[in-house]
Amino acid sequence: MSRVREEAKDWFDGALVDLEEARSALLNNRANWALFAAHQAVEKALKAAFIVLKRSRPPRTHDLTRLVSGLGLELPCELKAGLSELSPYYVIAMYPNAGLERPWETIDKTLANRLVDVAESVVREVGRVAGLG
Repeated sequence: MSRVREEAKDWFDGALVDLEEARSALLNNRANWALFAAHQAVEKALKAAFIVLKRSRPPRTHDLTRLVSGLGLELPCELKAGLSELSPYYVIAMYPNAGLERPWETIDKTLANRLVDVAESVVREVGRVAGLG
């Protein structure tokens, strides 16, 4: 396995760990942390795909829709919409007053469950397309 491939695998394995963290956070009623971890999982999977499919360093961005667009990845409409919805939670879920006053109290659990499901579906699809999962 080449060094680039190993690096991509490291990114993708990190995405899988972050998905586990998102599920654990949901079980412990920490919707804000679940969304942050879900965002991280998708971002890492997409960056792994950049390394494999584009044979280049991924862009330095946390914008999930920009990463998908840069890959030219075709995702089902519901996953694209879910990523657009998940992308802002990189900041909103972490910081008080960055969108929600107390994100650990105010993020809807149903929303968090749905977006973690979206993240899991995207990571699985990206892994399939990039040959990483």
